Amino acid sequence: MKEYEVMVIGGGPAGLSAALYLARYDRQVALFDAGQGRSTWHQINHNYLGFPGGVAARELRERGYQQLAEYDQVEVLKHKIDGLRREQGMFYASSQADEWCSRAVILCTGVIDHYPHFDGWDEYVGRSMFWCITCDGYGCKNACVVVLGNTNASASEALQLQRFTPNLTVLTNSDDCLIDEQFQRRLKKANIALLHDKIIAADGDNGELKAIYLKSGQRVELDQLFSQQGATPKTELAKSVGALLSEQGYICVDTEQKTNVTGLYAAGDVTRLHSHQITTAVHEGGTAASAANYFLYPAELKDD
Repeated sequence: MKEYEVMVIGGGPAGLSAALYLARYDRQVALFDAGQGRSTWHQINHNYLGFPGGVAARELRERGYQQLAEYDQVEVLKHKIDGLRREQGMFYASSQADEWCSRAVILCTGVIDHYPHFDGWDEYVGRSMFWCITCDGYGCKNACVVVLGNTNASASEALQLQRFTPNLTVLTNSDDCLIDEQFQRRLKKANIALLHDKIIAADGDNGELKAIYLKSGQRVELDQLFSQQGATPKTELAKSVGALLSEQGYICVDTEQKTNVTGLYAAGDVTRLHSHQITTAVHEGGTAASAANYFLYPAELKDD
């Protein structure tokens, strides 16, 4: 079994940032990347400072790995970690192939977005199917937009998108409609149609949606789709070592990204319900790495 000072689980912006900071602290790091997550879609990010015209999430990820390649302290392992346990002050991470250990762990496991599933759906994600008004609301100016979801949050997002376009429809994509009467009145007042139906197919080219087909037989033309069907934080590893979760299921951390488990930190989208941004993930990854670095110092080097 190979031992490291820190294991970083998750290879998105939070994990890459954490690994880079730890390398700069001259720590021996294992970065586990299963090649999944939001930064593997087709999204172009226009909110990250320093990239006029935007930067593809995949390109930003690749640039991060190029940067890490400058440091021998970081070993990148293309493994999905299936298990995590803590024994006598050490963490043990396991996959189907092997097991590794360290004194500290940073979880950057992200979330699973609940996109509508139809033939070829994944080719539209990040091109014309989005989840975040902060990232992509600006890009739908005067476009024909369908907001997908059956809750007040879906209706609220549609109402907020009026800032960018008047061409809006809300589609529940569910057997249930949980949008209350107050929000239904607001949608009606704003001339935003509410369709209680489900997607069964889509029409488009090169990731650009043209129309969706509903269970009722209706064809709805659109340019973009905003999915508000929620996301599930990937917290199985955190729960396996006793980390506290919020009511919404996210990992509870303090301002230094510490969990309630000594030596365990978390960063990125897995830590909060709101502010799922690359800028936030990079910041939290660096903060978690700095806290883990301090944790690893012997007591005589600390000022507390």
